[in-house]
Amino acid sequence: MEIKKVGVVGCGLMGGGITEVCAKAGYPTVVLEVKQEFLDKGLTNIRTSLERVVKRGRMTEEEKNATLGRIKGTLSVEDFSDCDLVIEAAIENLAEKKKIFADLDRVCPPHAFLASNTSCLSILDMAMVTKRPNQVLGLHFFSPVPVMQLVEIVQTLVTSDEVIKTAEQFCKSIGKQTVLCKDTPGFIANRLAMVYLVYVFRCYEQGLATKEDIDKTMRLGLNHPMGPLELSDFIGLDVIYYILSAMYEETKDALFAPPIILKKMVAAGHLGRKTGKGFYDHKQS
Repeated sequence: MEIKKVGVVGCGLMGGGITEVCAKAGYPTVVLEVKQEFLDKGLTNIRTSLERVVKRGRMTEEEKNATLGRIKGTLSVEDFSDCDLVIEAAIENLAEKKKIFADLDRVCPPHAFLASNTSCLSILDMAMVTKRPNQVLGLHFFSPVPVMQLVEIVQTLVTSDEVIKTAEQFCKSIGKQTVLCKDTPGFIANRLAMVYLVYVFRCYEQGLATKEDIDKTMRLGLNHPMGPLELSDFIGLDVIYYILSAMYEETKDALFAPPIILKKMVAAGHLGRKTGKGFYDHKQS
């Protein structure tokens, strides 16, 4: 099947980024939000992002306007009625995602594929609330979506090979590289990265070294582009806590148990860059 029109559920950080890259690649793209204020904010962020690309000389003003012209914001799920692919990028709550997928299944044409951008939740659980479970998959993008090149394609026990092949072609068409993974908690990236971050948190909690020296060691000693505590602030400590909690709940593996320091920082509202304070103070940055 050829994908000609794309829908995106959510116009936040991830949904807005997915909308931007799809429209930039030439796809008419419909993006859904629950409130007009959220939609307006998301569309403004997309415009700002494209304007930065123009200033850097990587896009012309005409190309920017053409990209924006391919984006339609909406508050009605009914506007997905002629989409060939809809990518859900809503809140990381399984019950909420199931409601969204049931709505998408009702509205979207029978041939349409439905995908979730979840970073850790079960794709199969979402698929089974639809009448097309073989057409449901995971498309896990990374933040910031316009910059990061990888997409994890998640195949459940029932996702058809044809759907996976089409998804691979679609991701390539929007300039992304793909890896194929099973529908397991955390998929590939978070399954590996979260164990690393948990151990870093515990080492810091135990006083192994200062946060600056931990990050400096990983940057200069192991050539990581960003230290693990810097990275955690960038991702959002609440996001990491949610991912770990979901993975621990699913696997009962102590490797994924959220460390005490992470729980306390989230409870205090120290979530990283988004709140101005995490492991580091970002209010002046």
